[in-house]
Amino acid sequence: MQSYQEMSKEELLKEKKELEAEYKKFQHRGLQLDMSRGKPSQEQLDLSMGMMDVLSSEVDLTCEDGTDCRNYGVLDGIHEAKVLLGDIMECNPDNIIIYGNSSLNIMYDTISRSMTHGVMGNTPWCKLDKVKFLCPVPGYDRHFAITEYFGIEMINVPMLPTGPDMDMVDALVSSDESIKGIWCVPKYSNPQGITYSDETVRRFARLKPAAKDFRIYWDNAYCVHHLYDIDQDHLIEILAECKRAGNPDMVYKFASTSKISFPGSGVAAIAASANNLEDIRKQLQIQTIGHDKVNQLRHVRYFKDSHGIAEHMRKHADSMRPKFEMILEMFDKELKDLGVGSWYNPKGGYFITYETLEGCAKNVVAKAKKAGVVMTPAGAPFPYGKDPKDSVIRISPSYPSLEDLTMATEIFVVCVKLASIEKLLETK
Repeated sequence: MQSYQEMSKEELLKEKKELEAEYKKFQHRGLQLDMSRGKPSQEQLDLSMGMMDVLSSEVDLTCEDGTDCRNYGVLDGIHEAKVLLGDIMECNPDNIIIYGNSSLNIMYDTISRSMTHGVMGNTPWCKLDKVKFLCPVPGYDRHFAITEYFGIEMINVPMLPTGPDMDMVDALVSSDESIKGIWCVPKYSNPQGITYSDETVRRFARLKPAAKDFRIYWDNAYCVHHLYDIDQDHLIEILAECKRAGNPDMVYKFASTSKISFPGSGVAAIAASANNLEDIRKQLQIQTIGHDKVNQLRHVRYFKDSHGIAEHMRKHADSMRPKFEMILEMFDKELKDLGVGSWYNPKGGYFITYETLEGCAKNVVAKAKKAGVVMTPAGAPFPYGKDPKDSVIRISPSYPSLEDLTMATEIFVVCVKLASIEKLLETK
C-alpha cells in the first residue's frame, strides 16, 4: 500500500473520490454508534450481578471485628475492605481510607481541601497568588476539569512511551513553588494505555519539589485491568518508592472498583502516608459519619480477596480483548502503511489513542459524527480542551457490541483517510 505522502495530487484526488463514495454509503445507513466514553458494556455489567445476591435480610451484616455495617461508625472504612483494596493497590491496609463509590470524588475533595485548608499545615491554596498543576498529555479529561474548576493553571507535560517527560517534570517542580501537583494515570494510562517505566516511577519518588505541599496525584484506575493473562505491564509501587527516597508524604494514590464491579456503585479508596491520612481525617470527621459500609461488605463477601478479583477481571478481559484486537488489526491493515497517523498497542486499560496528521483530529471526529459515530471530542485529553496539534483522538472500545464497534471502526478509518487526504491536498 502506497503512502499518501508519496502520492501525486492526481492519485490523491482519485483516492478521495473513491473514499467519498464509501463514506456516503455509511451516511445513508442512518447509523447511531457511540464510542465517546469508557463505559463498561452490558455484558461486563452482567458479570457482577451475583453481587446482588450475597447480602439479604437473612445474612449477618457484622464485620470480623464486630462492627455492625447497618449502623453509624467506622469513619475510614471496614478493615476487610481495606485489605481487599489494599491488595489490588499493593498497599498496607493501615495506609488506606475507604470512601464511597468514586475515586474522582476523592480527588475532587483532595483538591478542594487543599484550596480551603491547605496541605498538612501549609498555606491554603486559595490564599496564594498563583497555583499550578502539571498535566501529562494526552491525559484524563476529568482530572483536568477538576483543576480548571478551581482556577488552577495547568501546564502540559508531553507523554513519552515511558510515561511523562521526567526531565521537564523535574525541572519545573524543583524550580517553581507555585506548582502544587501533577495528575498521573500510571498504568494503562487514559487515553494511550502507556504504563510508566520503573525509572519514571523512581524519578517521581526522588523529586525535590520547591513546594512543601507538592503532591503526586497517582490515579491507579486500571491497576488490574489487563487484556492478557501472561503479557501484562508491571508498575512498581509508588508509596514504597517515595518512602525509600525519603519523600513518604509526596503521593496520594487513588483506586476504585468502578470498572471491576458496578460503575457508580463501587468502592473507592485513597492510600497515603500516615501524616497525609491524619490530615485527611480532619476533614472526613466534619464531612461524613462514614461511607456505605454495607456496600463495602457486599464487595468483600463477593470477591473475597485479590484472587477473586483477578478471576473476575479475566472475564472482563475476555469481553474487552476481541474489541481491542479488532481495532488494532484494522489499523494495521488499513492505515499502517499510509503515513497518516500513529497509535500505541496497549496491554490493558480502556482506551486506544489515534494520533492523526497535525490539524486533522477535529475534522475526523466531525466526519465520523456525520456518518453516525459519536466519539470523544477532539481536544478532550488536553487541559482546557485545547490540543496544540489537533491530532489526538481517544477511542473507547468497551461499550458497543463487537459488531457495532467493527462498523464504527470501519467508518473511523474512512474518516481518517479522507481528512488526511484533504490536509495533504492543501500543500499539493
